[in-house]
Order: sequence, then structure tokens, then C-alpha cells
Amino acid sequence: MSRVGKKLLEIPSDVTIKMNENTVTVKGPKGELTRTFHPDITISIEENILTVSRPSDHKDHRALHGTTRSLLGNMVEGVSKGFEKGLELVGVGYRASKSGNKLILNVGYSHPVEITPEQGIEIEVPSQTKIIVKGTDKERVGAIASNIRATRPPEPYKGKGVRYEGEFVRRKEGKTAK
Repeated sequence: MSRVGKKLLEIPSDVTIKMNENTVTVKGPKGELTRTFHPDITISIEENILTVSRPSDHKDHRALHGTTRSLLGNMVEGVSKGFEKGLELVGVGYRASKSGNKLILNVGYSHPVEITPEQGIEIEVPSQTKIIVKGTDKERVGAIASNIRATRPPEPYKGKGVRYEGEFVRRKEGKTAK
């Protein structure tokens, strides 16, 4: 059995789940998420506990079992607590600001880089060198944070660039004179 798949998922009191064949809709205080799952995997709710089961021990069913449970757990956590990802700007003159809904990054290019978040994703700029991406969908929060980081990934010589909060950048030694 899958260790992740056989875990029971407790549903908080402020979260409601509706199932229509393969489609699951989860509603909570932070928002609503809908996702379609594979038809072979069985999702059932008894009282306030959600269980995921598979029809056989086939390789594909084993893979889908844990994945489905994980995705459902992330949906429930997202609509009840939400997800956030922090980013740091390291470098002289590197700064972030917010203009309306857009994030404006000055990261060493001749022009500022503008990033508009998707609907349901919120970007906060508590200081000029810190960015926080918040939302209910873990996958989309991570994708937006990755797009922001991709504007100027950290380089290994001086460590300048946009990095995730707490990310370790392995430094390289520069050229040596003979």
C-alpha cells in the first residue's frame, strides 16, 4: 500500500467538499478549488474523513493512489490556510515594488520587468528586497514564484539574483592571477 495514499484526510469544519464523478470541488474560507481526477481511483467521504482507494496493485494505480491523496490534501489545506512562497532579491540596486496589481522588478536590466499575477494569486512586497507570493493553489503559487525567480536566477560568483527564501547558493571561486 502507498504510505501517502492510505493516510486518512481529516476535513476541517469550515471546508465543504462536493464530488461529481471524477471532479472534486473544495470550498473554504480562502476560496474554491476544482480538480478532475483519474476515474480508476475511488474517493469517498464518511463523516469528516476523506479516503482514497485504488482498484488493484497495478503500477499505474499505485502511482495514482498517493498522488491523488496528496493533491486532495493540498486542496483542503489551500482553501483553509492558503500557501505562500517567499523570495529575496540579492544585489546592489536590485529592488521590487508594486504598482496596482503588477510586480515591478529592477534586477540589473536596462528596463524594469513587470509581472502580472494570475487571478487568485496575490503578490506582496513587504520591503524592497522581499517578495511574498500567496494563494490557495499550491501548484500555481510555486509556478508564479518560479517565474519571478527566472527573471534573474542567482549566479554562483557573487550570489546576485532572485532566490527563494532560505535557498543556499553554492559559490564558486573567481579567476586567479598566475
